[in-house]
Amino acid sequence: MNSSNEKTKLDNELAIDPTLEQALKEFRSSVQTWSEAMYTRPRTALAAAPQQRVWRLAVGWALGVALVAGGVSGGFYERQHRQELAQMEAARMAEQQKIAAAEKVREEEDLLAKVDSEVAREVPSAMEPLAQLMAEDETNK
Repeated sequence: MNSSNEKTKLDNELAIDPTLEQALKEFRSSVQTWSEAMYTRPRTALAAAPQQRVWRLAVGWALGVALVAGGVSGGFYERQHRQELAQMEAARMAEQQKIAAAEKVREEEDLLAKVDSEVAREVPSAMEPLAQLMAEDETNK
């Protein structure tokens, strides 16, 4: 008797409220209706997906090409800039060498002029007073 009493008690606890049972039946029915509607509708998303994929691929390639072109043009610009700097440096060095050569020529001309003035004297500067006396003696005779 004890086991039948427990069984009855368990059946009472597991019994579903009729309102809840009705709500679950309606929910099940609405889910089935929605699922059937989704299976029977035309599939437009499948037709649009390849076109969208093509556009993504094209945009990806375009961005990749733009990135490579930017890198290459930046490299060419850098190379051109370095060449211009090298030309300016070479011109500056040539100008410095030209100025140094002109200064050296001027120094050599000054030295030659000094040597020429020293050689052009008839007598050394220390003996000049004696040479003047001798010149006066020759004019007096």
